[in-house]
Amino acid sequence: MTATRVSFESGRDWLIRFVTSDTFIYVMKRLLQALFTLFLASALSFIIIQLAPGDYLDTLKQNPKISRQRLDDLRTQFGLDKSWFEQFFLWLWRILTKGDFGQSFVYQRSVSSLLWERVPATLLLAISSLIMTWAIAIPLGIIAAVKQNRPTDKILQVISYAGQGFPSFVTALLLLIFAQITAPLFPVGGMTDINHDELNWFGKIIDVGWHMLLPTIALSITSFAGLQRITRGELLDVLRQDYIQTARAKGLPENRVIYVHALRNAINPLVTLLGFELAGLLNGAFIAEFFFNWPGLGRLTLQALQNQDLYLLMASLVMGAVLLILGNLVADLLLKAVDPRIKLEDLN
Repeated sequence: MTATRVSFESGRDWLIRFVTSDTFIYVMKRLLQALFTLFLASALSFIIIQLAPGDYLDTLKQNPKISRQRLDDLRTQFGLDKSWFEQFFLWLWRILTKGDFGQSFVYQRSVSSLLWERVPATLLLAISSLIMTWAIAIPLGIIAAVKQNRPTDKILQVISYAGQGFPSFVTALLLLIFAQITAPLFPVGGMTDINHDELNWFGKIIDVGWHMLLPTIALSITSFAGLQRITRGELLDVLRQDYIQTARAKGLPENRVIYVHALRNAINPLVTLLGFELAGLLNGAFIAEFFFNWPGLGRLTLQALQNQDLYLLMASLVMGAVLLILGNLVADLLLKAVDPRIKLEDLN
């Protein structure tokens, strides 16, 4: 009985310390701020969508088989007969009370189910692109800084400028041409092969990974080029600091000076960029998804925009904003983990 009481009290004390910790309070404050941001973003998105001429039913009017009465019934069913104000706040009320984002006009399915199908594919593509970008750009940026003004540095700078000069859609087109030349080596349609369900678990992983190779490269090129240049610049600034010269004067090995002392301080601005990098990848993913027929959120959003599928488009935009906010929050927490000297309240 005594051991149980001690265990309960220790668990309670841990919970109190956790709830009153600076990190927990900071996260809660950021999430509350995020709710207000999402409200403003959704309201602005709704107004911009409504300002576009026409609506989803305008495309159905061109079908002579659909009667006027049927169009009126659909307008009432979808709530398009109400004012903008009523439509927006009824949609918002359904989300808050039922978690219901409405029904897609085109797919005749709940918007939530469509999002849950597409968001994992977009996150998979964005996170794999982020890993590839950082795994390549950081080491090359370090090499360029260490080899400053040498042939290696100049070659890497040319690669960086070339990568930033190519828009994502141009890179995607070039990769599609490459895939056509090397066909059937690189698949460019969908996320899996036809026989995907017949493969074992390892075969399924290889199948998805092979399909996402070209879209990931297309999404990573511009980000990789920019991150390499930023890494080089930040590391060069740190290497010029007095404490680095002091460490070298003490006879510390060059690798220790670079990777322990210099890189640790140069990495902070890069971690800050992580949230924006993830958000940029999520926003730019629709280009790769469109060209490579990847079943993700960006492609779904583009289709909803073309079809004026109001509730699906609204939910897709809100989901993109949620991912952006979470990406920035994760970046701030990582920055705090990398450098404990940083105070979370200073990151607002």
